[in-house]
Amino acid sequence: MSTTRHLVNRRRRLATVAAERGGATAPPRGPAEPGASRAEPDSAPAATATATEEPPVVRAAEDDADPEDVAASGTRGADGREEQRNEADGKKRASIRPRLRIGLPAVLCVLTVLLGAFAALAFGSAASLRDEPARHNTALTDIARTSEVKGQVSEAVGAVFSYNYAATAKSEQAARTHLVGKAVQQHRDMLAQVRAQGQKQKLVLTTTVTDSGVELLDGDRARLLIYADQSNTRTGTSDETTYAAAMFAVDAVRRDGTWRISAIDTFAR
Repeated sequence: MSTTRHLVNRRRRLATVAAERGGATAPPRGPAEPGASRAEPDSAPAATATATEEPPVVRAAEDDADPEDVAASGTRGADGREEQRNEADGKKRASIRPRLRIGLPAVLCVLTVLLGAFAALAFGSAASLRDEPARHNTALTDIARTSEVKGQVSEAVGAVFSYNYAATAKSEQAARTHLVGKAVQQHRDMLAQVRAQGQKQKLVLTTTVTDSGVELLDGDRARLLIYADQSNTRTGTSDETTYAAAMFAVDAVRRDGTWRISAIDTFAR
């Protein structure tokens, strides 16, 4: 539609120009009156200028161009620039793709190496933890063995830390039954004063375990924390009883099916 309108406008302009040229070349009229002859020189230059001057056809054509044509040409120019930009972007992406293809295998190789190193480190750490003796603690998993060591060691503590001036052989027998290793000498040192004053003051020492906890249980070895109440009664001149609480730790070993105290720790510095 815009092209047909443009042709119609051009034909109109050409017809107008042809009409103007035909009027300029018309034959001169007959002799005029004297008064009019003097006026002809003044009007001749204007007619000549009109006849010889040609209208700026090209400029008129440009000025009268259809706005739709101008808009269409502008749109085509914008589309061309957009296509050029898209083509440049496509070339840039095409140049980047090979580098990405080259870089991806390298990244995967690095990740594989890192994962392998982490797996080796984790395996080594797990092995060291398994080899560490403290990690073999079954105090929380072996319920039956934990209960067994608690019961036997609590009974042994009550026996070896009780003393009766009238039955010293019983306390000595308890020491031989329940103590092994360095605990034997530790027990003697701890009860030395009681034995020395026992006959004179008629001492009766009673130890009762109120609570205990298994800190470590590893095969035939164990370590327990003991809480006990002690009462010390003097029956010499007058009955006098004192009470005290005690807390200490003992190491125990299992020999011949029985748990025995191998060391005593009173936390004394």
